[in-house]
Amino acid sequence: MTAVTAGAAGGSDAQPLRTGRWTRLSEWFALYGMSIFAALVLSAILVEATGGDWRPVVSALFDGSVRRPGRWGETLATAAPLLVVALGTVISSKAGLVNIGQEGQLYVGAAIGTYFGFLIGGPGPINVVLILIIGAAGGGLWAGVAAGLRYWRGVPEVLSTLLLVTVGGQAVAYGLRWEWLLLAPEGRRGNRNQVSEQLAPDNRLPRPDLFGNEFPLTVFIAVVLAVIVAFALSRTVWGFRLRMLGRNPRAAQRSGVSETRYGAMALMLSGAFAGLAGAAMFTGGGFAFGNYQMVPGFSANIGWTGLLVALVAYEKPLAAIPVAVVFAGLRTGSSFVGSTGVEGRITDVISGLLVLALLIPAAVMFLRDRRRARAAATERV
Repeated sequence: MTAVTAGAAGGSDAQPLRTGRWTRLSEWFALYGMSIFAALVLSAILVEATGGDWRPVVSALFDGSVRRPGRWGETLATAAPLLVVALGTVISSKAGLVNIGQEGQLYVGAAIGTYFGFLIGGPGPINVVLILIIGAAGGGLWAGVAAGLRYWRGVPEVLSTLLLVTVGGQAVAYGLRWEWLLLAPEGRRGNRNQVSEQLAPDNRLPRPDLFGNEFPLTVFIAVVLAVIVAFALSRTVWGFRLRMLGRNPRAAQRSGVSETRYGAMALMLSGAFAGLAGAAMFTGGGFAFGNYQMVPGFSANIGWTGLLVALVAYEKPLAAIPVAVVFAGLRTGSSFVGSTGVEGRITDVISGLLVLALLIPAAVMFLRDRRRARAAATERV
């Protein structure tokens, strides 16, 4: 009799809890729906204000990203490095660090991988793996400079990583001035002044063809890395310690977690992922990323956009997969927007509005929960 009563009581207690969860979930969906709808309406108004029609613009975005032959393969190829950069950003963020130097880490990692790839050479598959590994190491070492400044000199990583973007860009530009570093011999440059040698066809990442769409093997690598990072952060002792450090550094240190060791490791891993993305762009890119050559501006804002992907995905590795595809679609679709008579840069504005739309619900729910907690505390008093 007692067990039945307890079970009934447990069921009655569980019912409001279940109802509360569904209510909260519906609130999240409603906020996201309204925010995205408002962003799209504002985007349409901006397009109309610039003298265009929003309907052809939307159609051109879809044509350039998925509908036209071969376009969704190009979108996936762009999404892959965005996802890899975002995964590294998630790792550093979980440790409570703000790394905003992915653009420089990607650029430097790609340049170092390019230099040693041509210097060492070797059979095609081995050379590809070599470039990827060295590119990741280069990005990690570049982020390691910021880690050293953070933990041995007290320089905030948000400043050092940002400033190192400029330093890295100048360093790569210097390398592209000399043939003993990155610059291709004069006879192989054609009409371009600052380019590296082009990667030989047998030294490139394979590009599978699926329904007439080519995309580099990087797409599969990026998805596998997302799964590994998600598992490592949520199911391993290392991930638990990293999250503990990010949420409460003092409690983590009292539990035996070294802030210097784990923080520096997280920041260098973040840079390594950015460097890996750069090396993958070089070995599997095509015309979107320098056509298998190191060129000025090679990073093409992939580092900055990957940072936004991590931000919009709320630092969740698996959620970063669809977000990266959306941002990649906006990027590849923008090349078709110009045919509608509207400036292609309008897609950057649309991206910014979508970022705001995806960040507003979390801010609203945070403020709402905080107000409810204060009201509950006042009632108890």
